[in-house]
Amino acid sequence: MSILPRDDILALIRGNPPLIECYLDMEAQLQTNGFDLSLRSVSVLTSCGRLALDNKNRVISTQEKLEFSLNGVMHLAPGSYSITYNEIVHLPNDVMALGLSRSSLLRCGASLHTAVWDAGYSGRSESLLVVHNPLGLDLEKDARILQLVFAKLTGKSRGYDGQYQGENIG
Repeated sequence: MSILPRDDILALIRGNPPLIECYLDMEAQLQTNGFDLSLRSVSVLTSCGRLALDNKNRVISTQEKLEFSLNGVMHLAPGSYSITYNEIVHLPNDVMALGLSRSSLLRCGASLHTAVWDAGYSGRSESLLVVHNPLGLDLEKDARILQLVFAKLTGKSRGYDGQYQGENIG
């Protein structure tokens, strides 16, 4: 496995399907070792979730979308939130990705928790934002919030075929 540099990421973005679509500003978002994803929406969790031995007993927490103010900013009190990104990711069957909080977010007292973006996944992903700062966090719509780092696998996988394939598209 090897981490993809900027030029390889750009080549995949220009591919068909593109590695990433619906990005806002290629120049600002394409980094030396990854690609910054930007904030589309924020939701609060409104029910208890459940993980089980098998997926038939799994219950995903329900969510209620929060609204940005007229100036495009949202104040978040300390707590947990679900966020959705603007960008749609299409991973080939030989590339996976890991998401890491941008350092500016960490320096404001907040962090993102993500799962692995499996090879073959396609969708507009969600992550868990946790505001640790007791004074909260102000977030502007479309702010760059996470860096996605891509890794080339040593071979092709069968590709992701789970419940979240194609999520939040449309």
